[in-house]
Amino acid sequence: MGALSQALQGQRVYLDANVFIYALEGVAPWTAPLHDVFVGMEAGQIQASTSALTLVECLVRPFALARDDLVQLYRMVLSARPGLEIAPVHTEVLISAARLRAQLGLKLPDAIHAATAQATGCTALLTNDTGFRRLPGVQLFLLSDWAQA
Repeated sequence: MGALSQALQGQRVYLDANVFIYALEGVAPWTAPLHDVFVGMEAGQIQASTSALTLVECLVRPFALARDDLVQLYRMVLSARPGLEIAPVHTEVLISAARLRAQLGLKLPDAIHAATAQATGCTALLTNDTGFRRLPGVQLFLLSDWAQA
């Protein structure tokens, strides 16, 4: 298990959409650390959440490129699976997102992710988006800090 996976162990971690994009499309230099995270989730060592919004964000590029293979891969990975909760975007999350957006100036998708992280009891957030630094109450794990050459 790699250093990032070990750091996330014992926490409920929110996975931002870019985590799935980098992992599933093999974007270097994050492939190895993210592989370890997903293996840890499958093994029950890491408990993770993400929003249903993540699927929307992940599918834009594959649809634009007419990559049906990627569409199917994202749909498969972002479905019920061990170690990963896919939280719906419900009214309470949207109200919390509006509050976070007003207080922290987050973009709407980021505010929805942040509100979902809070609603699902996450203590950590894994992303490569520095805008989440403004979010109080969760430990931020930036992928750029865990890159392996």
